[in-house]
Amino acid sequence: MTDVSEPNGPLETDTKLEIQMLHDRVLVRLPSEDGERRSTGGIVIPATAQVAKRLSWGTVLGVGSNVRNVSVRDRVLFNAEEQLEVEIQGEAYLVMRERDIHAVASERTEHGTGLYL
Repeated sequence: MTDVSEPNGPLETDTKLEIQMLHDRVLVRLPSEDGERRSTGGIVIPATAQVAKRLSWGTVLGVGSNVRNVSVRDRVLFNAEEQLEVEIQGEAYLVMRERDIHAVASERTEHGTGLYL
């Protein structure tokens, strides 16, 4: 929120501003990664291991007015490498279009695959 100025001077940096997503944009928070992961068989995968194009799960924090299939608090699957990152109060978030989301995991059971997280 720095370097934002008004005609009368810069805004104060400690001012809390509400963020409203526009059009088909979605604001997503990535879960904190602790480095290494475990496979379902119990094998430890180090953080330095190269993985081919891995999709990520995140939590939706905000949606624009034209978003139709995603709601706040849904878990969504997307390619994090192709998204834009923004820092808000020291934490990193991703901004993406709704069409860049591959799947939604929610408690709604309307049209599911039968798979559960």
